[in-house]
Amino acid sequence: MSEILDFARGRMEKSLEALRSNFANIRTGRPNPHILDQIDVEAYGSTMKISQLAGVRVAEGTMLVVEPYDKSILNAIEKAISQSDLGITPSNDGIVIRLPFPKPTGERRKQLAKECRACGEEAKVAIRNVRREANTKLERDEELSEDDVRREQGKVQKLTDEFVKKVDEATKAKEAEVMEI
Repeated sequence: MSEILDFARGRMEKSLEALRSNFANIRTGRPNPHILDQIDVEAYGSTMKISQLAGVRVAEGTMLVVEPYDKSILNAIEKAISQSDLGITPSNDGIVIRLPFPKPTGERRKQLAKECRACGEEAKVAIRNVRREANTKLERDEELSEDDVRREQGKVQKLTDEFVKKVDEATKAKEAEVMEI
């Protein structure tokens, strides 16, 4: 019984973590170094992440500065950023790459808030799917009486409600960040 609850909790945690990862990739007016985490760079004969090749920091509140550990791969990093779907034009000065983040328009902020809600809804669906799977496992457990099954399903529902609330809170916080001018 408790292993089914542990299974459900673990899977729900992963859904929440996936949501946070998706939120990190939604661009707001404020630059976030994690937005570059998904970009692959061709360097040293293999494909590597920017975080493995360079330090990334926020400068002036509206700009990311990418400082490669090895200056010889500066152009490769710039090319990878240019080819990504970030919609930002990198500026290479021979030492660092600067990525200016313009403030989004009101319409763009509304669109980003809508994306946040969609990500939140996907996470809720994933959590509900875990609940359904856990309840099915409980119903198929022949060692449990009907009362035990109902009691355990109540615990699964309580767990589901807890995680749905966390998703709602995370979504609301990200929407507020996106709508911030």
